[in-house]
Amino acid sequence: MEAIAPDLLARLKSAKHVAVLTGAGVSAESGVPTFRDAQTGLWAKFRPEDLATPEAFRRSPKLVWDWYQSRSYSVAAVEPNQGHVALAVMQDLFPQFTLITQNVDGLHERAGSRKVIELHGNILKHKCLDCGMPLSLTDAPPGSPPACPCGKSCYRPDVVWFGENLPIEALDAAQAAARDCDVFLSVGTSTVVYPAAELPFSAQRRGAAVVEINRDATPLSAQADYVLRGASGKILPLIIDALQAD
Repeated sequence: MEAIAPDLLARLKSAKHVAVLTGAGVSAESGVPTFRDAQTGLWAKFRPEDLATPEAFRRSPKLVWDWYQSRSYSVAAVEPNQGHVALAVMQDLFPQFTLITQNVDGLHERAGSRKVIELHGNILKHKCLDCGMPLSLTDAPPGSPPACPCGKSCYRPDVVWFGENLPIEALDAAQAAARDCDVFLSVGTSTVVYPAAELPFSAQRRGAAVVEINRDATPLSAQADYVLRGASGKILPLIIDALQAD
């Protein structure tokens, strides 16, 4: 893990708007398996790409629902890590702070983050396939999948499947934050899944300092203004400590 550069801390301390994009690496530190590592036990014979599509749900709704239910309960059993907690603290250290995530596990909210932009949805929430009526995991009626009161269809996981567009309001808000921020942190994301992967590059084109926090090199590494190698659960608390030292 590299030291935090004094000039980076200076940029952060003078920043009026800090934007953060988080990816699977942040959740992995809490024990959440990445999307393609989640196939174990009864689900080992399935490819995630064959289950996470609208076509798969219409073809085999019970199969897809049960798979997502098993993932939901796995996610609910883990706890936010120090990276999640640090980002929750960070939201109160700047005049404006925007947290954008590609993760669907809700761990940022559980750590105390407010107004999280969830680009790929939330696995603990559901909505009607037809009318879009929302449903939380704890309120789900019996059924695999449960029927919606509208009488036209059933509930589905409120996540973005392959072949679906990102929620337009979430994407617009994320892109606006990237254009407006002074510092952009890319944390635990591989920077290969678009359109989210474009956000740090968009921020940099607008003059923001781009910081990558990741265990591994990514397509962003060569262009980032600062690269901090290591776990977000260790690096982000160090940044918080440095910002609060004065």
